[in-house]
Formats: sequence, structure tokens, C-alpha cells
Amino acid sequence: MNAQPAALTQADPAATRPLRILTFLHSFAPGGVERVALRLHEAWRAQGLDARLVMGRSSGVMKRDWPGLAFELLGNQRVPHAGWETLWMIFHLPAAIRRIRPDVLFCAGNSYTIVAVSMRLLLGKACPPVVAKMSNDLTRNDLPVPARPFYRAWLRIQGRVIDRLVGMAPPMREEIASLMRAPRQHIAVIDDPSLAEADIQRLAAAREAAKAAPRGPGRRFLAIGRLAAQKNFGLLIDAFSRMAGPDDRLAIIGEGSARRALEAQIERLGLTGKVRLPGHVSPLDAELASADALVLSSDYEGVPAVVAEALAAGLPIVTTRCSVSMEDMLGGGRFGLLVPVGDAAALAQAMQDIAKLKFDETAARDQSRRFTVEIASHGYRALMEGLAHA
Repeated sequence: MNAQPAALTQADPAATRPLRILTFLHSFAPGGVERVALRLHEAWRAQGLDARLVMGRSSGVMKRDWPGLAFELLGNQRVPHAGWETLWMIFHLPAAIRRIRPDVLFCAGNSYTIVAVSMRLLLGKACPPVVAKMSNDLTRNDLPVPARPFYRAWLRIQGRVIDRLVGMAPPMREEIASLMRAPRQHIAVIDDPSLAEADIQRLAAAREAAKAAPRGPGRRFLAIGRLAAQKNFGLLIDAFSRMAGPDDRLAIIGEGSARRALEAQIERLGLTGKVRLPGHVSPLDAELASADALVLSSDYEGVPAVVAEALAAGLPIVTTRCSVSMEDMLGGGRFGLLVPVGDAAALAQAMQDIAKLKFDETAARDQSRRFTVEIASHGYRALMEGLAHA
């Protein structure tokens, strides 16, 4: 009997061990992209996959939300590099990839695609397949007109270089195909895993408890996100000043570089005591439970995690049309009101009108179940296994 070739008689180690996924993040600074990536990473590990995590820095307030999380730090941490974290990662990540030898690289969002493309260029054929989640709206009409052709060209480079692009809601499929010119067979849609089923149950219970507690007069509006230009909280404060009654209140949860400008605006408009900026808050259960509506004033978004969280908490939503996916998330208007981006008057009117919406908390909670890690982690796993074994 003829002996079989060595290639057929020796098992491929990559085919016999669990799928090895490498996720790379800058830090534990609060952000929806990083939070979802960490949630997926833990879910993959719970499923028995060989999920690895590398970090540019170990700093950031979100670290306390992930006790016992195992990760590897890139480079010499005695060298300060927060101001140039992307270059730091591009410089140090190739060595980690060569050492860890992952089957797939997971690029957690748009802000990391420059790292993913750089790995392709630096490592060539040694770079493992890349799966990139498109975490923001791709149209970006907020950009200066002269910058838009360069941005469109950058999108097309990503569409050509990255192996699989993942939209976070069904409307993103066409957006990715059109703007990134990616082959349709390279585009997947996996609803963004902003929640776990346990989160939905917990938020629902907190909401019911809040309803039973006494509360004062006035409406409570809630906004959540980094205090950064993209979120346009200045627009929200302007809108609130136009419509707020004497007992109405607004809380903007988050931290960031825009704090001083927002504090000055609040003082200038005479809203001190009516608008709170409490910084980073975790968990958000009490804030979501006590609010009457969530408000998004962003210039652009992908599929915001705070919208899924608000739906789970049974909160109606007022939002700008900051994402191609927003109308789909809001069930075609069943769960909230949409206004044009940058329109303070329209935002103020919608905040005034949101109480009139025929809002069904049970239906909103069912909508939120689309965005659970229990569903998404298996979707990503199937996509990555198919790519790694192709």
C-alpha cells in the first residue's frame, strides 16, 4: 500500500485547535466600540475559542467594568504614547501578530481600520484575514467639503484591502457596498451586540422599580456619550434651553475634551442646576430608569449602543438622523422621533413632542433583543471560521 504524502498524514494544527481571534484596542477609555469589542471577546472565550486581546495601554475608567480580564500590553509602557496611540499600535502590533499567530484579526471599528490596513501593507501574505466592524456612519457629511474626496478614497482602499466588512444593521449593507465599493460577498450584517439578555432583564426591573418610586415635577431627558465634537452636545443644550420648563432637567453622561466648552455654554444660557455633567457613570441603570426620554444630538453615528440600552429600559428616543440605521433601530418611528442633523429648533420640538408618542415598552424591549451578544457572537464566529478555513 502506497504511503500517503506527509501533507495528508499530518494534521494541520490550525484545523485541530480552537479558532484564534486577535482583537486590538488602544485602551479602556470609555467608548461604545471598545465596550462592544470587550463584550464579544468575553463571549468568544466563554464559547471555547482562543480569543486574545492586545492593548496599547492599560489605562481608562472602563477597566473596572472588566475585572480579571486577561490581555497583553504592546511595547514599553514607560514611554508615554496616548497622544500618538495609533502610530504606537501600528509599530508594535506586527510583532504581536507574528508571535500569537491568530487565524483572524478583529478590527473593532472605523477608528481602527487604519491599523488593520497598515497590518496588510506591513505583513503582506503573513497578515491573517481581517474582519472589520463598521462602527460609524460612512457618509460623514460633517467633514469639510475639501476633505470629502480624500475620505471617499480612503473608504475605497479599506473596501479593497479588508477581507470582510460587517455592517451593524441591515441598512448598512448598501452603504458599505456603495461607498466602500466592496464586493457584496465580502459584506456581512450582524446587529451590534450592545446588550446581553441579562442586561435587558436588569434594565427592565430597574425601570419598573423607578415607576413605583415618588418623583418630583418636570421631565427628565438623558444623553450618553463622550464629550466630543461628534456628539454635538452643544446642540442638545441649545435645544433644551429652547423648550425646557422650570422643572425640566437634562443629564449628559460621559467625559471628554468638550467639558469646559459645555460648562461655559450651560452657564451662559442660565441652565446651571438644570443640566448635569456627572462624567462617566457605570452602570447606567439608575439614569436610564429615571429618565423620560433618551436624546441623541450626534452629527454621525453607526448603531449607537445607548439606543439599544434605552430600548431595553423602555425609554422613547429623540435623535438626529445621524446614521443610515437609525430609522430601522427605531422601528420606523414606533420607538422615537428623528430630526435633521444640526437643527436645534427641530430637536427642541421633538423633545417637546416625545411624550405624545404612542410608545410600547414591551415592543421596544423585544426590539432591543436584536442587539444581544448571545446572537452576535455566534454570527461573528461563523463568519470568522468560514474565512479562516477558506
